[in-house]
Amino acid sequence: MLARSERRRRRALENRRKRRLGRKRGEPLAAGLRRMALSQADLAIEQLAPGPPDEKAVHETRKALKRLRALLRLLEHELGAETYARESAMLRDVASHLSGARDAAVMLSTLDALIERHPRKLAKSASVRKLRRRLQAERARLQQHTLAEPAGRAYVLGELHAFRWRVTGWQLSDKPGIELVDSDLSRLYRQGRRRYRRAALDRGKRITTMHEWRKRVKDLRYAAEMLDRRGSSESAPQLRKVAGRADDLSELLGEDHDLAIFAQHMREAGRRSGSAHIDGHETWRTGAGTRRTLLKLIAKRRRKLRVRALRQGARLYSVKPKRFTRRIRRLS
Repeated sequence: MLARSERRRRRALENRRKRRLGRKRGEPLAAGLRRMALSQADLAIEQLAPGPPDEKAVHETRKALKRLRALLRLLEHELGAETYARESAMLRDVASHLSGARDAAVMLSTLDALIERHPRKLAKSASVRKLRRRLQAERARLQQHTLAEPAGRAYVLGELHAFRWRVTGWQLSDKPGIELVDSDLSRLYRQGRRRYRRAALDRGKRITTMHEWRKRVKDLRYAAEMLDRRGSSESAPQLRKVAGRADDLSELLGEDHDLAIFAQHMREAGRRSGSAHIDGHETWRTGAGTRRTLLKLIAKRRRKLRVRALRQGARLYSVKPKRFTRRIRRLS
């Protein structure tokens, strides 16, 4: 029994190592990116194949899909507009089948974080406890319906298997270094830099601006991880630094977005005068005083997150796109 358990543990560790982003020593970039695409598709399939996914499986699957979409953006020019658009739309559609349960879980964890941060104001509030129970029920309800139907799960798995088969047929140029993705890497960095500047100038709708910026920050993080040669003497600490900074920034922007969506639900509940519902189920109804308290605490936290995010964004996007790409080219 112990020997079997140890074998399973080692097999799980080996599978995780295989699925980490990054090139192997001496591996051409084209081969590495194809291998990474296949491994992330396999990860998503394995999370969903056994049966209706639990919260952890949904989370892991969504992360794999985000990595795949970032990989596609890194290969947009190489794949061509038609292939890129088709594959990106397919992955977006698959992700949408998982969004309900995950979004409900995020709202619950957002409230828990607020309670932990402000225990005196929130922990003993009967209205807050009732809200938390409703969010728990909503999470359970949506989780039960997320791909619970065999037909829905079969559709998603079929799409992922088909995507995996198409990846094996990708005709990628065997260019040296990062020439294969040079133009797209520069574009990803440029887009993130523009989003940062837009956020710093506070232009447009703030929630949308910050969320779109976060998407491009995540793309940069995954791109840096993909280009690095992990576990070899060729590994570049500078690439890991870019990935780490982008990861830290995306966490700040992610928390800001979650709080913004939470606040939106609270305001909508107030406008509906106690009849707020999601899919026919009351969820967000609270007393006016509790709602004001939560919105005030959220606004205060979001102001702090914005200051920190803009400070980190200034570091991450401190150089022009061409100079950034030249630096990465030298490292690769």
